[in-house]
Order: sequence, then structure tokens, then C-alpha cells
Amino acid sequence: MLFGKLLPREGNFFEMFNQHADRIVEAAQAFSKLVANYNDADLRAKYNQEVDDAERAADRVTHEVNKAIHITFITPIDREQIHSLINTMDDVADLIQDSAETMALYDVRVMTEEIVRLTDLSVKCCERLRDAVKLLADIADHATAEAALKTCEEIDRLESDADRVMRTAMSKLFREQEDVRELIKLKAIYELLETITDKCEDVANVIEGIILENS
Repeated sequence: MLFGKLLPREGNFFEMFNQHADRIVEAAQAFSKLVANYNDADLRAKYNQEVDDAERAADRVTHEVNKAIHITFITPIDREQIHSLINTMDDVADLIQDSAETMALYDVRVMTEEIVRLTDLSVKCCERLRDAVKLLADIADHATAEAALKTCEEIDRLESDADRVMRTAMSKLFREQEDVRELIKLKAIYELLETITDKCEDVANVIEGIILENS
């Protein structure tokens, strides 16, 4: 009993979730600027660095959350839910960084319309993810829980939009791209960008589960 009293009881999990979600949006917005300014080598390097900085900051938050799980006596929601949420969120940040790195490693020269559209959908998904995460601390309130669920539904719709863009992009790529090397490069980029929205949907599913079990 004495040992339990010495341990933190609630921790600041919701605040750490919010911090991580902010870093995800920072990474996504920096990536969007990278795409928009891709022909400028200096700006491309600048925004690549911003993506990296945001991803590393997100990693630090993930580490703090996973550490806090083990030293907190009573957590505000189930430990498995905390672990699943923060690590799935971290996957989003990782994928954004992977997309920027892959563009550089594959020496992608031109940003296609499909890359721009998938990037835009990825940013919107990340922003809605942040909105949903910020509501988690107050889901005991029915109206807040409903608002969070509606935000998760928006993420689902955005992911479906990205699926459609992806299918169209792949069809166009295999019909029109004659350079096999360019085809391989662009296919990899399209798949990574679409996976960002997939992973945002995974976060939304975790959030929906937390709401349904705790509101």
C-alpha cells in the first residue's frame, strides 16, 4: 500500500497525447511545404529538416508515455489503450519522415499532381487526428465524446478519398509512365503517402475504442 501511494496516480497522459499530435501536424505541414517547394533545393533541405525535427520530438514524447505507463499506479484509461494509441500515433510521424526520406533517396525530380493531392489529404487527416486527440481528456462529457467520434468519421472519409486518389494514380502511372525507374519511384511514394492516411484511420479506430469503453 505504501509503495502504491508513492507512485504517480494519473500522470499527464492526455497532455502528452496532445504534444505528440501537435508534432504530427508539424511534420505533415513541413512535408506539405517540402512538396510545394520541391524545385528549390534550399527550401527542400529546410523543410526536410523540419520533418526530421518534428519526428524526433514525437519519438521523445512516445518514449515518455511508454515510460510513464510503467511508473504510474493508476492510469486515466487502460494501459493497453495508452500503449496502442501513442505507438500508432508514432507510426504516423514515422511514415511522414519515411516519405520525405524516400523522395530524397530515390532522387524524385518532379512532384506529380497525385503526390500533391495525397499530401493534402495526409495533412488534413493529421489535423483531424489532432482534433480528436485533444477531445480525449473530456470524453466523460457526452457532447465531447460525440464530437470526437464525428472527427474520427471525418478521418475515415479522408482515408477513403486517399484510396480513390491512389487507385487513379496507379492506373495513370501504369498506363502512361514509360520509364520503369520513374514508375518504381512514384509507385513507392504514392504507397507511402496513402499509408499515412491508413495509419491515421488506425489511430481513429483506437480513439473510437477508447471513447466507447470510457465515455
